[in-house]
Amino acid sequence: MNNRQLFLSHLAQTTDFPLLIEIEKAEGIYMYGPEGRKYMDLISGIGVSNVGHRHPKVIQAIQGQLDKYLHLMVYGEYVQSPQVKLAKALTDTLPAHMDNVYLVNSGSEAVEGALKLAKRYTNRREIISCVNAYHGSSHGSLSVGGNEIFKRAYRPLLPGITNIEYGNLDHLDQINEGTAAVIMETIQGEAGIRVAEKEYFQALRKRCNETGTLLILDEIQAGFGRTGRFWAFEHFDIVPDILVCAKGMGGGMPIGAFIANKELMGAFKNNPLLGHITTFGGHPVSSAASLATIDVILEGDLIGQVESKANLFKKLLVHPKIKSIRNKGLMMAVEFESFEVLKPIIDRAIEKGIITDWFLFCDDAMRIAPPLVITHAEIEIACQIILQSIEG
Repeated sequence: MNNRQLFLSHLAQTTDFPLLIEIEKAEGIYMYGPEGRKYMDLISGIGVSNVGHRHPKVIQAIQGQLDKYLHLMVYGEYVQSPQVKLAKALTDTLPAHMDNVYLVNSGSEAVEGALKLAKRYTNRREIISCVNAYHGSSHGSLSVGGNEIFKRAYRPLLPGITNIEYGNLDHLDQINEGTAAVIMETIQGEAGIRVAEKEYFQALRKRCNETGTLLILDEIQAGFGRTGRFWAFEHFDIVPDILVCAKGMGGGMPIGAFIANKELMGAFKNNPLLGHITTFGGHPVSSAASLATIDVILEGDLIGQVESKANLFKKLLVHPKIKSIRNKGLMMAVEFESFEVLKPIIDRAIEKGIITDWFLFCDDAMRIAPPLVITHAEIEIACQIILQSIEG
């Protein structure tokens, strides 16, 4: 059997209509099929390849670590250079009091750890999240998701979860002294790139302070330069109590983290000890790749280029069928009339070598979130092909 047949026969499927694009190689913003067919990746593997595919510095870091050691021991027991250097590099991007990093394997696992930490530290049980939020698909992360379509087949989920509307000031009074944490995407991703006002975030932070509620900000998609700041919360002059990250963190390797201050994170050490455990969290190869990714983002001024690149997309993507473009940096949603209008456009774009997608909870908008290394010339090519795909 060929690879396509093996994929359909033996790899667990998540839909009846996978893309079935076979990739043999990827580099920069491009992926290549078996016959050398070239695809421009405008979604970064869903927010992962912020520095592009197989960035040379990331590959060098991976190869260097392969010659030293792989997994040694469950997380948190041995002093491993890639882990501690990465933790220091992460905290250097944050306010001084956010000085403690728990490394895990993925965004969902980071959310799980953050929720546990909030409950343990506050000794409260109620969690508030947002309508149309997406925080992952494990039981705990699914519980704080905000779309019933994805949840109803798996109930009962965690009790004590309340959904509020993202950006709605009137809903903040639902945060009270019984709330352990509010978990929120700084920029709502799967809802189709929704960005709340600065006033809202200021009021959210104030209400959490008043009620002793921890604020968990999920930057699994929005972090690592994606929005034009290293962290998206920097746009709003607030600081979370717990920060969750993954996706663009590893340069293509699996890794995630939740970050807080040392006192808060210390809640995991006692009653019970080993309050959160991971075997592979902070894998040395993934940690080395993540450290190199941070260096590439900061040293290459990729963040400083985000706004001009986003503006070029918005300038060029003008068409009667495009209703609006929502964005925060290179986290973009191009809105059409309906899914029925959008889906053939996406299919034609793929046929022409441009990979894009829609959103889980917003199927009338095209996702654009290219690697930050995309050039202005490549953006012009991508937009030209998208416009051709709209025309048919």
